[in-house]
Amino acid sequence: MELAHSLLLNEEASNQLGDVQKAEFVFEWLRYLEKLLLATNRDDVREKQKALVEQLLSLLSSSPGPPTRKLLAQNLAILYSIGDTFSVYETIDKCNDLIRSKDDSPSYLPTKLAAVVCLGSLYKKLGRILANGFTDTVGNILKAVKSAESQGRYEIMLSLQSILTGLGAAAAPCHRDVYKAARSCLTDRSMAVRCAAAKCLLELQNEAIFMWSTDLDSVATLCFKSFEGSNYDVRISVSKLLGTVLAKAVIAKHPGGAASRQSTRRVSLEEVLELLGAGFLRGSSGFLRASGDMLKGSSSVSRDVRVGVTQAYVVFVSTLGGAWLEKNLAVFLSHILSLVSQSNPKATQTQIDAVCCRRCVSFILRATIGGLLGEKAQIAAAKDICQAIWKLKKVMDAVLSDGNLETRLSSTDVAASQHMLVCALQELGNLIHSLGTTAAPLLQDSSTGLLDSVISVVLHPSISVRLAAAWCLHCIAVALPSYLTPLLDRCLERLTTLKSSPEAVTGFSFAVAALLGAVTHCPLGIPHGKGKIIMTLAEDLLCSAAQNSRLSLQRTQAGWLLISALMTLGPAVVSHHLPRVLLLWKCVFPVSPKDLETERSRGDSFTWQVTLEGRAGALCAVKSFISHCGDLLTEEVIQRLLPPLPCAVDLLTQLSSILKTYGSSLKTPSVVYRQRLYELLILLPPETYKGNLCAILKEVAAELTAPDSQVAASACLLPALCHPDDLLILSPLLQETDHRFIEEQLLFGNGIACGSLEYDPYSIYEKDVEGDSVPKPLPPALSVISSASKLFGVVCANVDEAQRVLILDQLLNSIKHTKGARQQTVQLHVVSAISNLLKYVAGSKQSLGPEVRRLVLTLVLGALESPNPLLRCAAAEAWARLAQVVDDGAFTAGLAQVSFDKLKSARDVVTRTGHSLALGSLHRYLGGIGPQHLSSCIGVLYTLSQDSTSPDVQTWALHSLSLTIDSAGALYHVHVESTLSLIVMLLLNVPPTHAQVHQSLGRCLNALITTLGPELQGNNTSVSALRTSCLLGCAVMQDHPGCLVQAQAISCLQQLHMFAPRHVNLSSLVSCLCVNLCSPYLLLRRAVLACLRQLVQREAAEVSEHAVMLARDNRDNNPAADTNLREVGLEGALLALLDRETDGSLCQDIRETLHHMLTSMAVEKLSLWLKLCKDVLAASADFTAVTCVDTMQEEEGDRGDDASVLTRGDDKPHPFSNPRWGTRVFAADCVCRIISQCENANSAHFDIALAQEMKKSDSRNDFLVLHLADLIRMAFMAATDHSDQLRLSGLDTLLVVIRRFADIAEPEFPGHVILEQYQANVGAALRPAFTSETPPDITAKACQVCSAWIASGVVSDLGDLRRVHQLLVSSLMKIQAGKEALSQLYNESASTMEVLAVLKAWAEVYIIAVQRHKNHKQTLKTTINSEDSVRSGSASAAGLLDLVCTDLATLSRLWLAALQDFALLTLPAEFASQLPVEGGAFYTAETSKSATPHYHNSWALILHAAALWLTSTGFADPDEGGANLSRPVTPTSMCQGSSSSGPAVKSPEDVYTDRFHLILGISVEFLCSLRSDATLESITSCLQALQALLDAPWPRSRVGSDQDLGIELLNVLHRVILTRESPAIQLASLEVVRQIICAAQEHVKEKRRSAEVDDGASEKETVPEFGEGKDTGGLVPGKSLVFATLELCVCILVRQLPELNPKLTSGPRDKASKPKTLSEEGSRLVAAALVILAELPAVCSPEGSVSVLPTILYLAIGVLRETAVKLPGGQLSSTVTASLHALKGILTSPMARAEKSHEAWTSLLQSALATVLDCWSPDGAHQELDEISLLTAITVFILSTSPEVTAVPCLQNRCIEKFKAALESKDSVVQMKTCQLLHSIFQYPKPAISYPYIYSLASSIVEKLQEMDRRRPGDAAELQLCQEGIKLLEALVTVADEEHRAQLVACLLPILISFLLDENALGSATSVTRSLHDFALQTLMQIGPRYSSVFKNVMASSPALKARLEAAVKGNQESVRVDPSSKQAKNLGRNSSIQLKTSFL
Repeated sequence: MELAHSLLLNEEASNQLGDVQKAEFVFEWLRYLEKLLLATNRDDVREKQKALVEQLLSLLSSSPGPPTRKLLAQNLAILYSIGDTFSVYETIDKCNDLIRSKDDSPSYLPTKLAAVVCLGSLYKKLGRILANGFTDTVGNILKAVKSAESQGRYEIMLSLQSILTGLGAAAAPCHRDVYKAARSCLTDRSMAVRCAAAKCLLELQNEAIFMWSTDLDSVATLCFKSFEGSNYDVRISVSKLLGTVLAKAVIAKHPGGAASRQSTRRVSLEEVLELLGAGFLRGSSGFLRASGDMLKGSSSVSRDVRVGVTQAYVVFVSTLGGAWLEKNLAVFLSHILSLVSQSNPKATQTQIDAVCCRRCVSFILRATIGGLLGEKAQIAAAKDICQAIWKLKKVMDAVLSDGNLETRLSSTDVAASQHMLVCALQELGNLIHSLGTTAAPLLQDSSTGLLDSVISVVLHPSISVRLAAAWCLHCIAVALPSYLTPLLDRCLERLTTLKSSPEAVTGFSFAVAALLGAVTHCPLGIPHGKGKIIMTLAEDLLCSAAQNSRLSLQRTQAGWLLISALMTLGPAVVSHHLPRVLLLWKCVFPVSPKDLETERSRGDSFTWQVTLEGRAGALCAVKSFISHCGDLLTEEVIQRLLPPLPCAVDLLTQLSSILKTYGSSLKTPSVVYRQRLYELLILLPPETYKGNLCAILKEVAAELTAPDSQVAASACLLPALCHPDDLLILSPLLQETDHRFIEEQLLFGNGIACGSLEYDPYSIYEKDVEGDSVPKPLPPALSVISSASKLFGVVCANVDEAQRVLILDQLLNSIKHTKGARQQTVQLHVVSAISNLLKYVAGSKQSLGPEVRRLVLTLVLGALESPNPLLRCAAAEAWARLAQVVDDGAFTAGLAQVSFDKLKSARDVVTRTGHSLALGSLHRYLGGIGPQHLSSCIGVLYTLSQDSTSPDVQTWALHSLSLTIDSAGALYHVHVESTLSLIVMLLLNVPPTHAQVHQSLGRCLNALITTLGPELQGNNTSVSALRTSCLLGCAVMQDHPGCLVQAQAISCLQQLHMFAPRHVNLSSLVSCLCVNLCSPYLLLRRAVLACLRQLVQREAAEVSEHAVMLARDNRDNNPAADTNLREVGLEGALLALLDRETDGSLCQDIRETLHHMLTSMAVEKLSLWLKLCKDVLAASADFTAVTCVDTMQEEEGDRGDDASVLTRGDDKPHPFSNPRWGTRVFAADCVCRIISQCENANSAHFDIALAQEMKKSDSRNDFLVLHLADLIRMAFMAATDHSDQLRLSGLDTLLVVIRRFADIAEPEFPGHVILEQYQANVGAALRPAFTSETPPDITAKACQVCSAWIASGVVSDLGDLRRVHQLLVSSLMKIQAGKEALSQLYNESASTMEVLAVLKAWAEVYIIAVQRHKNHKQTLKTTINSEDSVRSGSASAAGLLDLVCTDLATLSRLWLAALQDFALLTLPAEFASQLPVEGGAFYTAETSKSATPHYHNSWALILHAAALWLTSTGFADPDEGGANLSRPVTPTSMCQGSSSSGPAVKSPEDVYTDRFHLILGISVEFLCSLRSDATLESITSCLQALQALLDAPWPRSRVGSDQDLGIELLNVLHRVILTRESPAIQLASLEVVRQIICAAQEHVKEKRRSAEVDDGASEKETVPEFGEGKDTGGLVPGKSLVFATLELCVCILVRQLPELNPKLTSGPRDKASKPKTLSEEGSRLVAAALVILAELPAVCSPEGSVSVLPTILYLAIGVLRETAVKLPGGQLSSTVTASLHALKGILTSPMARAEKSHEAWTSLLQSALATVLDCWSPDGAHQELDEISLLTAITVFILSTSPEVTAVPCLQNRCIEKFKAALESKDSVVQMKTCQLLHSIFQYPKPAISYPYIYSLASSIVEKLQEMDRRRPGDAAELQLCQEGIKLLEALVTVADEEHRAQLVACLLPILISFLLDENALGSATSVTRSLHDFALQTLMQIGPRYSSVFKNVMASSPALKARLEAAVKGNQESVRVDPSSKQAKNLGRNSSIQLKTSFL
């Protein structure tokens, strides 16, 4: 193929190839040439032009295939447009000659067609350059039309279209001729020719004025004729033509001039609508013919014409646009409704016609009003529809109230107006449903009276209208949930009062049922009590049915309908009414067969009608119960359901005889009864009706073969039984299209109605499959067959073999004995039943006997050769299922052989299609049928797929081949090349008119690409040849005119891109996708989006770039489609598409595509994305948000701020005009996603200073924080919208913004944050959410935002805080009023949600207030001196707490009540009987299940807040003030509920105990069984609540005194630490542990103290031991608090430092290993654990303390050893510090001194010290551990223990050695720190300890200092060492006895003076020597006066010293004058020395 890539065709290479390869080669060259010509220099092209033209023309004569000829023509045209045009006329003449040729042989045809295509292409490209001789060409082509066959006519029409496009107005002379030719083609027998002619005429009407003026009527009539017998593509093309021409006629501005004025006339809108209406009502027949038909009373318009006209209406309005429709809505609406009015009885002659016409009218209204108008215009349209309903209602009332005798006439009036009403009501319902809560103003508008109008029509005499009105109410309730309860109440009230009117009983029962069906769509539900009212009413209706025969039927139906609908409310409601329902169910059937007999003999046809209606209703109610309340189906309930079933089946068997007795009036009720029974039996497990299986089977078989069922509704029964992929080959009608709603009726054939609500009123409450559209149940006659065939499968699979054979034989005979259409019907029913049987058997893994197999095979084989394609398809599926069920290789091979034999011999299309699909299905179900059959199967299918005489055979064979490829997998590799060349050959040769063949080819190609998979990436020749062929196949399909073929091409390219992305040209693929984004074909749009979704996952940025480039390049060619792309890029185009699209799966794909694009590009293209979201959201701000301006602002500035949010600065039109609320919600969610994407990107997104700086450095940088104003504005617009969903999204966005931006400082105003300037906007966004009519879910979300805003600390000014705080106060007042005051509109759980949201918000605010207050107190302590900082912070910190405190009394009561509820609701199921009957404080007993999630959502914060409050009151009730707590107090809300039953008054102690146990109980219950979904926040809150609780003395004493409780808590905390990795949670747990240990300590101390006081000091010996371990010292695991604590601490320590575990380190550690540094969190955890360990001895008795001491010491020293890391500057690591603190705590423990434990402690502490000394490395060379840390530890031992521990000579000597070694260290920092430590030892008051050290170490320090004197200190460390040495000597002087003091001073003075500098040296001194000088001088000044006599003696004895001192003093005074900064230097020296004191000594 590489050889094909040249400018001229490589003829050598092409001539060597075979025919197929040559065609491929030429096509590849033409593809390449097209790209090359556009890129080549014009001169180079001219050079080769002649040769190229010759080559192309020679190809033209060589019979090129359809795709080749198209490319060839394009290349010729491009060549002439770039090169010279000298020879173009020769080329045109050549083409004309080819067309004129008389050769009619099939082999010459392609050349002729190619010539036609070339002419079209040349004229299209070169246009008016060729205007001279175009008349001859057109004449020639038109002459050819007459003799051409269908392909020729097709190509000629398209060619004429191209010529017209190229020439434009210059073609005027030929317009009439072209028009004539196209007219005849528009009614051609070939559908493709009709489509082509429509395209040609569409082009013609651009210039030919006569088409939309003088000839308008004939064009319309022509189009109507064209619709007759048309297919979907023709209807799309012709309706586009008709709609466009009519739209042109309405808006045309006619050119002036006398001549033209005569010929044209202005057409009014009314005339155009009249024309369309005539087509709709009378079809294509002229008036004369129509009147003749009317006289004969013959049939009405054919359905395809009506459907075509319907589509034309939509095109007409869409072309004129939404703005036009808004202006002309009233005219349009009345015209459309009149199509089904009484003035046109033809349209609604029969029920079937009426249903179909109503569908068409509904479709027109949906597509225009629902599709083109924005929300404001839709509201206006709804008002217009409402007016129409009122008018019809008035007419109706007049007729009904007319007491005239001629009432017979009125019944026709009623019948006639009913259809208009049905259409109007359905559209009104759909409109409101799509508007959602934005329709609220419409319903509030009293002038429209919408609800009244709908409810008034509920009483209409026609049942269809009553149902439509009920459905409309359903839509209103789904859209506006706040109307659900009021509407329900209103309908129930009317139903109760109007019980004696038959219309009212049925109408309002429909309405109630429809409203109950809406409850599932409304998450907030309805009050629980409604169920009871409805149940009572239903019972009442059923009981009173017999009282009045006029109402019997209606009341019976209404009663059961209400019960059936009630079941949809689910188990929570139904469980309360189940016994009554079961009783009614039992009573409706006779008890025994005998009673049934007596029943038969009594009664007349009316009583039987009522009885059957009642029993059918009861069956339906039970079916509804089983479907919706599966949880209630216990064994017991099933047993109660079963008894009436046998009787129901008996009645079924007797129905036929009852019908004979009482006549045909019972026909419909009996059909309905049968259908209901079948449906119920399908749902029940077959074993429940085991005894009746045979009877049922007989009845079902009779049903399927009944002689009276004439309707062969293959379209209803079979599609469900065929594989969805197979349906695509049958008929476009079975595919999903945008017109499915109306196209469906063509599928059913003329005798059958499409589904409609009146066929089954019970479906009104069911959830519809397709979402919002009206349920469309089929007529009973059809649905009973459908149910019977399903039931047949279940029953037949469960009877024994003999029975099966009998029944199947019977079915086979019944097919044999019927003839003609009747036979087809029976066959269809039987095959669907057999398919269901096989499906069921396969699903339940049963098997079939040989005789049954034979019979099934015979039945299916017959159907495989049926003329009905759907039946063949279903049979092929059954054929394969049979093989799957039998599961035997030989049997399968036999089946395949049958098909092979048939295919070899048969020549008819039916057999060949049926059996080829059967082969494919076998492969699909069995994953291939063995390699030996594979080859023969492929061979047969190859042959069939080349049968060009029958496109159908080709289509089916290729489809089957694609299934075979798919299922064969790797086995297929051998056949890949041959299959691929076959596919390419067919693609290049099959005419484009056979689109279905191309689609099947596309499926085969797709399957092949999947089979090859990643191999396609290979580089060897064979793979690259395969890949080229695949790409070539895709290219052919992409150029195909059929949209569905293009969809196949796209999905093939998508597969290729997945496996070999490098080889797919992304830019051409993306351009193809963008062009088809708005295709009228749903399947093509789906393919485009599925492909886009895959592409953007990998290469979002590239896809986006290509789309924008395409839009720029294509500006001239296709301006309309690309304006959006140009302005807003692919992202914006997708958003706009999302707004228009209605198909669910497509919308989902668009959303996912946008999400992927956002994820990968939001950060780079931040401004673009934010602008898109802003444009979408701003579209809603124009009319909704204005009403919500924040009026409470006092300052003008603020108000201005707010208003600016609402006005849009730019007035240019915007790409998103009136986006729907759903799109706006999506945009708000996108904003949240953008913020979260930025969180993972650059930190500058959330740092304004950094962002501004980076923006300055490069203006292309863009950061989120710079768009904060936009984010706030978007959140504000969304939060104040009319749509509730959007308000929720807006509040969510606001919450995210507050949380993310709250702590970003404002660089220009230090101390402030950037969000502060938006507080007015936040307040304004929140305020509307707290109005009384706001739904609870929005208020709940708003509360969350309020608390987040207050807690964020953005607003420090109390006045500003008050505004938001006020909102919370208002909601608190609302919930205080109790259950009664809360809204009765929704379910009780909704008010629970609201109450808890308010309490949770308050809890969050209170917690924050307390924390701030606490922090503020601490800062007060530390910063007493800086007054200003205190002042600024104090107001808000104290103020916020004060604000909350005012409501704290109420809040605390409510919090505790909520916690009590939560505690009750979390009890295990076995305690259910103990729960209060009436529910809790905030939930009712019935709704407890739905309320529980809301409690789970909010309990944690409430618990924390309640614990804080209890702590703050010290467990004293604030009302009692805590002073007189001894008197009994009134019970708090804690025991309000039970106060009546229990004792009236509780003592404070009991109240405390209750509260304490409540909080503790909830916490422990939660913590001990943490679910995986427990949030971090809940666990943290829970632990903080425990901390707060244990801060108060009373609970501490409880925990301290109850050891088991303490241990339980510790075990729970241990478990939390084990299961949760989060450091924050572990730290919080440790804090609680510490508090528990402190509580235990306090308890032990208290007991000791009271024992001492009681027993008196004299009898001290007898005092019992308190604390753990008592007298024995034993600690029992599980019973010991200390043991539990040790376990927990060890767990923490070993996790951080595994080396502490002796098992891990295998025995004692000999040498010190390398210490490690822990993370900050790890260090904090270790420190916390050590603090707890140090506290433990105090909890034990002396003996107990001895038991735990070794462990504690081991751990403390272990931590020291493992983490003693050397840090710069001699600092100690935080863990070492903690370890030393712990050691100090242990060493100073009173237990060390207690007489019972003193001895043991001493020896243990000595061992510990020895362990510390052993930490030094023995050689001293490589000291890994930090010496300073170890020396500090020794010092702690020396200073904290009694002398007998450390004064032991061996230990003491070792300690002294270590100090000595440290003083000799080379590291001056170590020396300096050693000096500091010695300083504290030397000063130790006990000489026994300090003296040995002084003796050993003082001399070496003096030597050190003397050495320093000789070489001055060089750096700060040495300077500090000097200073410390001097201080040490100073200390020695103070410690020394009087007699030795003088000697020491005499020793110290010379050293000090040696450090002084004289005045000369001072000037040149370094800072270090200068500091030393200052320090020495200062010390001298202090020592001199203190020891004056010694001082004088020394001075006197050494004049040199004296002189030096004087010089220094003098020099110092000089320098002070010169340099005042030296003072600071002095201070510096002082301070630095002070800071170095260690804190733990």
